[in-house]
Amino acid sequence: MTGGEPIGRRVQSRIYRNGALGVPMATPRSPDGLERAARRRMSARAFAYVAGSAGAERTARANIEAFDRWQIVPRMLRDVGERDTSVEIFGRRHPTPFLLSPIGVQELAHPEADVATARAAAATGVPMVFSSQASRPMEECAAVMGDAARWFQLYWSSDDDVVVSFLERAEACGCEALVVTLDTHVLGWRPRDLDRAFLPFAHGMGIAQYTSDPAFMRLAAARADKTDPNAPRPRPTLAAIRTLLAMSRRHPGRFSDNLRSPMPRAAVETFLDVFSRSTLTWDDLGFLREHTTLPIVLKGIQDPHDAVRAVDAGVDGIVVSNHGGRQVDGAIGSLTVLPEIVARVGGALPVFFDSGVRTGADAFKALALGATAIGIGRPYMYGLALDGAAGVEAVVDHFAAELDLTMALAGASRVGDIDAGFLRHR
Repeated sequence: MTGGEPIGRRVQSRIYRNGALGVPMATPRSPDGLERAARRRMSARAFAYVAGSAGAERTARANIEAFDRWQIVPRMLRDVGERDTSVEIFGRRHPTPFLLSPIGVQELAHPEADVATARAAAATGVPMVFSSQASRPMEECAAVMGDAARWFQLYWSSDDDVVVSFLERAEACGCEALVVTLDTHVLGWRPRDLDRAFLPFAHGMGIAQYTSDPAFMRLAAARADKTDPNAPRPRPTLAAIRTLLAMSRRHPGRFSDNLRSPMPRAAVETFLDVFSRSTLTWDDLGFLREHTTLPIVLKGIQDPHDAVRAVDAGVDGIVVSNHGGRQVDGAIGSLTVLPEIVARVGGALPVFFDSGVRTGADAFKALALGATAIGIGRPYMYGLALDGAAGVEAVVDHFAAELDLTMALAGASRVGDIDAGFLRHR
């Protein structure tokens, strides 16, 4: 970070000082240790949902392997006594080149869910991208962030009124960019979830943006009104009763009222109907331009031709991402295509990156290959599971500290100095 003691030294000193005083570490520093600790803390199905990927999980492995193929070549005798890890994005200066990527159903990790993550984002100065599949409404998250940066991720619903309402709410609660996720208009084949027959949304989890939205709730109410209370129902199973209790507990309003109301079930069924749209084309982007003034960022770009199409369409940024390997099994690692995409867009728009980033050194490599900023995904969810907001903050600090130290040891004093000259491909 700019000014004062570099964050790498500051975080290291705090860790070693606490160690000398016998203060326990709630959040492990190594990526494998962090994941193992979170696995012990989370339920089996919660961890499976967060950690799992599509099919045989070859894309998730390809993401890691893509980083392994690039090696950092440190440069000596460069003045790196003062280091600047800040970046400017859409006219705002941020202390580090990190974003908290949108992750849904954060209640699987911690009861405070997205609100805890929002507090950590505000404390670290890292923009949080609110998920459409949040466990807490965007307004609740914005309320704890002050003037800290936040963006909104849109899953493009099949109902236009819901889309417009989400856009209006995102602007009203101070979001500074719109991130449109393109690669999840249907769910990928995820065996870890399928083996458990567990889809959190079917239990009323991760739909708080919808049940807090007036346009969506009008749809749900219309569905509930068509429910025939006298229609024969199958004999309830224990699992069905538990699901009903879960829906009623998460739905807005009093739990006792929800138990007697058709609305919780109607909301879940309506969500499953309108969640996504597989008919979108490039021509539909004009609809967003008509209904928001926010910068539009397209997430899920993997092909250089699509990156060029995005430039031609006039969007404001792209995210090179394969959803952390969660959608298409056997897809290309995102870092593999990053250099070509950066070259093809030629600086016409910022190129953000996520998928497979596990350390600050990984972030250094992605920045060297042309990324403007780096999205942190699963690691902060693991931190959330271990220690709530403090766990997320710790994970962000560890990423920032390792990036700062990598810059110092490699010979880069500013993020803008990091380029492909620091890397060799093997």
